[in-house]
Amino acid sequence: MRDLIGAEDIDTAYAVQEAVTAALTADGERITGHKIGLTSAVVQHQLGVSQPDFGTLTASMAYADGEPVPLGRFLQPRVEAEVAFVLGRDLDIERCTVADVLRATEFLLPAVEIVDSRIADWDITISDTVADNGSSGAFVLGTTPVKPDEVVLPDIGMVLEHRGDVVSTGAGAACLGSPVTAVAWLAGELARRGRPVRAGHIVLSGALGPVVPVPGPGVYRARLEALGSVRAVFEEADA
Repeated sequence: MRDLIGAEDIDTAYAVQEAVTAALTADGERITGHKIGLTSAVVQHQLGVSQPDFGTLTASMAYADGEPVPLGRFLQPRVEAEVAFVLGRDLDIERCTVADVLRATEFLLPAVEIVDSRIADWDITISDTVADNGSSGAFVLGTTPVKPDEVVLPDIGMVLEHRGDVVSTGAGAACLGSPVTAVAWLAGELARRGRPVRAGHIVLSGALGPVVPVPGPGVYRARLEALGSVRAVFEEADA
């Protein structure tokens, strides 16, 4: 996309993303929420950007804990562990605060986001990933809800395991200082664009640790302190 719209034209990239989302919903897809990306300062520095980005989640992207995920639906998948916020109220405030987010959040769930890219070898700029729906692929949600006042979000520890080996570790503070800070940013950004976060929406708040490539079938288990665990189970399938 950078060859068509420029490497840093974020507004045009979001216009592309909205056009693709509109085509999906016209074809019967249901919007279920949003994901936040580029929440890590290291990744922002690598791409030369100073803010996160977001993508749209749809119902066909959602999997439950342990449900088989067919590899054939992805091009070059990677996984990352996150805190998912499920909203009980609309968040249509342009200057959204963390207090607004916490009041609006009905419960939290552990989540594994499956990111993917149509750009070969993940050679992306900010406009590439934004236009490509924030490099969204799919997501897996845990099944035991936790109230936000039962968790100290910046202090949440995360361990991601594959075949008994630890492949990624992190904490809530790696996500813009706290996952709730990332959701406040998203809510304000979407409100300014006239697409506010709605009650019932799921928000994937951003990675708590390094992203991990998925080279083939296998189980990736994310353990999030105070939230429990969630498994992404990848199976072979025809592309």
